[in-house]
Amino acid sequence: MRVRSCYKKVFHLRQTEHTDRQNNPYNLDESDHMQLIFQQLGTLFLGAVPTMLLFIVLVLAYQFLVQEPLTKTLQARRDRTEGAIEAAQQALVQAEARAVEYAEKLRQARGEVFKLREARIKQWNAERDAALDVARKAAALKVSQAKAALDAEAALARADLQASAGDLARQVVRAVLPVAAGGSR
Repeated sequence: MRVRSCYKKVFHLRQTEHTDRQNNPYNLDESDHMQLIFQQLGTLFLGAVPTMLLFIVLVLAYQFLVQEPLTKTLQARRDRTEGAIEAAQQALVQAEARAVEYAEKLRQARGEVFKLREARIKQWNAERDAALDVARKAAALKVSQAKAALDAEAALARADLQASAGDLARQVVRAVLPVAAGGSR
């Protein structure tokens, strides 16, 4: 049993040493521990310097090789777009001005057409009135000539009637009073 208890003690001592080694592998005190931490941090930072330098180089390369050309391209595209928008707005303003100008010319042309139409209608009315006047005068002349001819014929017929009235009166008197007048037939 003694051997067993001795083994237990040794085992326990080894186990505590093992635990102590895990907690403090170098068997250092607190100040040595801090120095070791600072040494490890220095080694870590020293190892990180190339990574930081590579990262800075990559950022600068991105800045010069990608971002600046991309920014310039986007700015040029924005300028072209704004220029195209301004050109389109100017084209719209010009189109509106032309539309107003065309509308004004159309209104003037319609006015001229209306004036020409009115002038033609007046001319046609004047020609019609002149033709009617000529026709009226011709008709009046024909009427007056016919009236004069009728009056002349009536005068001739009256003169003939008057000239033959005496003969007719004698013939009537003879026909009605043939015997009473003492005449013979």
